Amino acid sequence: MAIKIYLDQGHNPVNPNAGAEGNGLREQDIVFRIGVETAALLNADPDFEARLSRPTADTQLGTSNASSLAARVRDANSWGADYFISLHTNASDLSAATGSEAFVFNQGSVAAALAADILTDLQEETGLYNRGVFSRPSLYVLKRTAMPAILLELGFITNPRDARLMSQNPELFARGIYEGIKRYIGA
Repeated sequence: MAIKIYLDQGHNPVNPNAGAEGNGLREQDIVFRIGVETAALLNADPDFEARLSRPTADTQLGTSNASSLAARVRDANSWGADYFISLHTNASDLSAATGSEAFVFNQGSVAAALAADILTDLQEETGLYNRGVFSRPSLYVLKRTAMPAILLELGFITNPRDARLMSQNPELFARGIYEGIKRYIGA
């Protein structure tokens, strides 16, 4: 039976819950494309079935930040996903800040192991620095999902190189996520 991966492209096309901006780019646009490309790779593999929180670029979830997050978690839980991966771009006041990192509910968990494998493959595919896996139990999507969940910060939208790479080469990030999932599963 296929392993069900729920890909949550963080944020909405417009507020409420719009994402970060930097270097003339919007987080919600970048993660939408990376999510679509990741889902295509997963769905082409008979070992996996992927579902997107935002199947179209203009899909708007919820009428507030809270209801937007709740809609994503509710959809993943009702679908019976085996894993939940929320895709984001990072932002910093320091334009030199670079790299990928992941947040999980707690260290030593299934989610932390999956996140570590995804970060390893993201670094191999993109060349971006692996900033590591961190515990962030306060994050709604990590706290409320019924399955192991990770929140991936793919790169810094405020860093010109990271932003350009995410915008111009979304397939590298999709491949890194896909290969990391396969590494974790042992496929």
